[in-house]
Amino acid sequence: MTETPTKLPKSQTTESTTDESTTLDPPTRIPNIIRCVGPGLIVAGSIVGSGELIATTKTGAEAGFSLLWLIVLGCVVKVFAQVEFGRYAIVSGKTTLMALDEVPGPRFRGRGNWLVWYWMVMWLCSISQLGGIVGSVGQALAIGAPITKSGADYNEIADAQTLLQFERFANRNSETGEEAFVPTTTDAEIESRWEAFRSQYGDNTSTADAAIWATVIAIVTSLILYNGRYGMIQSLSTVLVASFTLLTVVNLFLLQDQPDFRVRFSEFINGLKFHLPTASGNARPIGTALATFGIIGVGAAELVVYPYWCLEKGYARFVGKNDGSPEWAARASGWMRVMRVDAWGAMAVYTFATIAFYLLGAAILHRVGLNPEKDNLVRTLAVMFVPVFSTWASSIFLFGAFAVLYSTFFVANASHARTFSDAMRVIGLIDDDAVTRAKWIRWLSGGFPILCLMIYLVFPAPAQLVLLSGVAQGIMLPMLAGAALYFRYKRCPPSLTPGALWDFMLWLSAAAMLVTGLWTVWAQF
Repeated sequence: MTETPTKLPKSQTTESTTDESTTLDPPTRIPNIIRCVGPGLIVAGSIVGSGELIATTKTGAEAGFSLLWLIVLGCVVKVFAQVEFGRYAIVSGKTTLMALDEVPGPRFRGRGNWLVWYWMVMWLCSISQLGGIVGSVGQALAIGAPITKSGADYNEIADAQTLLQFERFANRNSETGEEAFVPTTTDAEIESRWEAFRSQYGDNTSTADAAIWATVIAIVTSLILYNGRYGMIQSLSTVLVASFTLLTVVNLFLLQDQPDFRVRFSEFINGLKFHLPTASGNARPIGTALATFGIIGVGAAELVVYPYWCLEKGYARFVGKNDGSPEWAARASGWMRVMRVDAWGAMAVYTFATIAFYLLGAAILHRVGLNPEKDNLVRTLAVMFVPVFSTWASSIFLFGAFAVLYSTFFVANASHARTFSDAMRVIGLIDDDAVTRAKWIRWLSGGFPILCLMIYLVFPAPAQLVLLSGVAQGIMLPMLAGAALYFRYKRCPPSLTPGALWDFMLWLSAAAMLVTGLWTVWAQF
């Protein structure tokens, strides 16, 4: 007997509830299960950007290989909590914030509980993170296609300064004793060019090009998302993330032919052993790593948003209302299987990408002594492609940086529109009906990109904005771990009770999230 390929009904951007009229038997064959995944790919599109490209490489640049173990742990350990959030969404049809509002603790009557209100604080930091992301997209475009004469002049001098530091390292470490790169300039020449730049354009050695491009990107994204649908978001994020992830892995593979920058097996193994780096200069690798832990893999923001995409995909509608029947239990179990494949499959993708980004940051930026930050964030990250692609490095990286950063900006704004409109409903600011929420999702989808732009224009420091969000998410991780345990033991139907090994791993996940949250508070405050 052959299985009929599962065809999913058209997704909706309105209320995602259980409905017996749309129940659907789950697929059982692997090809058909794969056809039904998607929420994890959207989350991966949000993850592989601020977390991997910026925070992870910055951690590698500051800590070297020593914190590889923390990066891997951050990607894997939170998936168990993610699946518990997804389980409760599937069996109840409730959104994440509606579910969090059920967790015991202090609350304002009719206005949400403590978890919902802290989520609002984290949301503000997450929006600030997207301000950093749109600024980074603007930087990438300003480097590749400067708009003003000052922008073009700035690029030439900043590129020469960054390249000189790379060349100096490569020549100092050349195994042949000869110069690996012929110096293109000197420190004195660069300083002279900066003085001429300041004399012509003013004391501020920066330009408006990144802000102009960020404005264009924010407006275009606002228009797209205002009219966007689930399928377009899923397809666009998948293509963008896959393209740059492949490019990064190829770069890391070809890097092994470079004696000065190859990742040695001993360095990789030592990086997986538990030990902590020491601070050097202005770098604070532990603080950076803790902030990174909060946003790599499924960070707190992704743990919250993942069930929304599961609901919008239709998993809860396909399961239907829990009537206690064996048929319902079979459907729920089957769609849980699909959701687990979706979650763990996405984890494999972003963990692989995260390790690649971290190794590039440790192997190149850390050794050269470059730390990606502020106006030179994207330009510094582009150095990771110089050993392999040489003169083509900047162009290749800028394409990839635009792809992955814009994917994050695009997906995360769509996600925030859904979660924030839901929060407004939970705390009683808007009516609790599908039409009202759909209207607000559309308005917020168009408004949030503009809000992100305004944050960047006021505080144009992308790396710091990203790490601020990481701290806020790190603090919320223990709260979400407690909520996941509550859903497992107080809201899980007996027919879907997992085994002892799963419970052990869930507790281990919760413990790791608790330690990270406490460590973040101690290190930052």
